[in-house]
Amino acid sequence: MRALTSFFCVGATALLLSGCNETQPVAAAPPPPAPAAAKFANLPAGAACTAKIQRYQKVLSADVATGNVEQKVYDQIEKELAQAAADCTDGLGGEALKLVHASEERHGYHV
Repeated sequence: MRALTSFFCVGATALLLSGCNETQPVAAAPPPPAPAAAKFANLPAGAACTAKIQRYQKVLSADVATGNVEQKVYDQIEKELAQAAADCTDGLGGEALKLVHASEERHGYHV
């Protein structure tokens, strides 16, 4: 009788614990950001500001894709890079580099 009771308790415990293995739905990851080339396609070839903006964008895209930077921070930096890209395209390379440097300092990037 005692063996039957022990068997029943073990069986009931196993049955109850099996309910703990239910899977929870996993939230979908945000879509990866667009490639830097598509976002800043009009940058002048060979300009120092072009290289700096593209390098920063590449590192930033990798960080947001791996979850190392929050989407809202990514969006803010993208706004800052868009202004730098506009200056770079308009021939204001020095001003563009200053904007990129200020963004790097503000957000802790040094690329």
